[in-house]
Amino acid sequence: MAESTREVRTPRRRPAPVALPGIEPLVTTRLSDDLADRIRGLIISEDIVEGSRLPSERDLAERFGASRPTVSQALRTLSLMGLVEIRRGSGAYVVRRPETMVAASVNLMLDLDEHSVSDLMQLRFWLETVGVQEAATREPALGEGELARIRDALERLQEAAGNASEWIAADTVFHATVVRGAGNPYLAAMYKGVHTAVLSYEFKQWVDSESVPAWLRDADPEQQLALHEPIVASIEAQDADAARIAVVNHHRVMLEHLDAARALHDARRA
Repeated sequence: MAESTREVRTPRRRPAPVALPGIEPLVTTRLSDDLADRIRGLIISEDIVEGSRLPSERDLAERFGASRPTVSQALRTLSLMGLVEIRRGSGAYVVRRPETMVAASVNLMLDLDEHSVSDLMQLRFWLETVGVQEAATREPALGEGELARIRDALERLQEAAGNASEWIAADTVFHATVVRGAGNPYLAAMYKGVHTAVLSYEFKQWVDSESVPAWLRDADPEQQLALHEPIVASIEAQDADAARIAVVNHHRVMLEHLDAARALHDARRA
């Protein structure tokens, strides 16, 4: 009987782990990001309706076992997403429910390559241009209910003018609402993710320390609204050309704000 042969394999050596020299202890800003994700998850899982007031910062700090500054940073992060509106002297209120997956993916890409914010800004411009033009020329045209939501978003923006924390959330809700008018939920989700990532870079100092950027602190409310009102007017008039011009004008000013944010980031690193 032939002797069976069995190949003897040398066990594969497990490769050594990478060094990851950049690992550092968690700092407050990282803890606040984690807390923001947890609060956002609870808003989804508990099906918290728009307009609901969240527990106070003190209550959240006690229940999460976190410091009040950490809770405050987390709420400002959620404000950038347009998920929470911070009303001074009143508390934090749920504005809308988030679409989380796209935003998480885009923010991860930006974390990996901070210099890609220019590409992200361009993508935001493309998505909003398509969204607003489609909203203006959609067939069938936007119904009265959809137009009412866009007008309500503009009215919220008008009411927030002059109050930085309320403006930031209202601005995100406004742009998300007009892009949603295109009628494509995937476009809307992509836009929200990209827009939030851009704001996370632009308003990083505000999230970390509640220090409002100079351009927003010193802004003329009428000039701010003048950048947004033509967007709504173009949709109501069903004018695609006017829609494109309105988005271009808004994008130009946003680029100026982004340049100011870059200069601030570079100065803090120097």
